Amino acid sequence: MEQLEEHSWRAAARAAFPVTIPVLTGYLCLGMAYGLLMQAKGYGPLWSVLMSALVYGGSIQYVAITFLTTAFDPVQAFVLALMVNARHMFYGLSMLEKYRGTGMARPFLVCTLTDETYSLLATLEPPSGVSRQRFYTAVSLWDYLYWVIGTALGGFLGMLVTFDTTGMDFALTALFVVLFLEQWKVPENRPAAVIGLACTALSLTLFGATNLVIPAMAMILTVLLGQRRRLLCA
Repeated sequence: MEQLEEHSWRAAARAAFPVTIPVLTGYLCLGMAYGLLMQAKGYGPLWSVLMSALVYGGSIQYVAITFLTTAFDPVQAFVLALMVNARHMFYGLSMLEKYRGTGMARPFLVCTLTDETYSLLATLEPPSGVSRQRFYTAVSLWDYLYWVIGTALGGFLGMLVTFDTTGMDFALTALFVVLFLEQWKVPENRPAAVIGLACTALSLTLFGATNLVIPAMAMILTVLLGQRRRLLCA
C-alpha cells in the first residue's frame, strides 16, 4: 500500500513538472533578483530565504524591502500589503470548486496560491490516472521550491559579486507579461483577458496608479460574474 502511495506521488510530481517549466524559468530569475536586492540592502541569504519560505508573497516581498530599510509604519505596511495582495481574494473565490475535496492538502494549496500557480491551476486538469489532489499539490510545491531556491541562489551570489541592482525588480512585471501572453495564445481565454485590460485601464483613469488594484479587481470580478454564461459558452 505504501509503495502504491509513493508511486502515486511520483506520478503526480512527474506530471506536474513539465507544466511548471515556465514558472521555473521565471521564479529562478525573480528569486535570484530578490535575493540579490536583499543582499544589497544588508540582509544575507538566511533572511531572504526565510522571507521567501514563510511569506512567499512575490511582489509584497519586493515592497517589504522598503519597509526593512526605512522607518517602519505598521499602518502603512498593512494597507499597502492589503492593496498589493487583494487580488488573491478573487483568486481564492474562483478556486473554491477546484480545491473542493482536496482534504489535508487544502491549507497548503491555499497558502501557496500565487499569481503564477493560479494561472496554471485555473486552466489545467490532471492527466488521466493522476489524483487531482496530488497533481495540484505537486504543481504548487514545484513553484514554491523554485521561488525559495532562486532566492537562495541570489542571496549567495550577492555575497560573491557586487554590482548595480537598479531596475532588477522589473523582473516581476516581466513575468506577468509573459504569463499574460501565454494565456492570450488560448483563444478561449482572450475575452477574459480583454475584460481585465479594460477594467484595469478604467481603474487607472479613475483612481490613479497608486490606488488602482482593488477597484480594478472589483470591476473585473463584477464583469466576469455578469458575463459568466457567455464566457463559458465562448
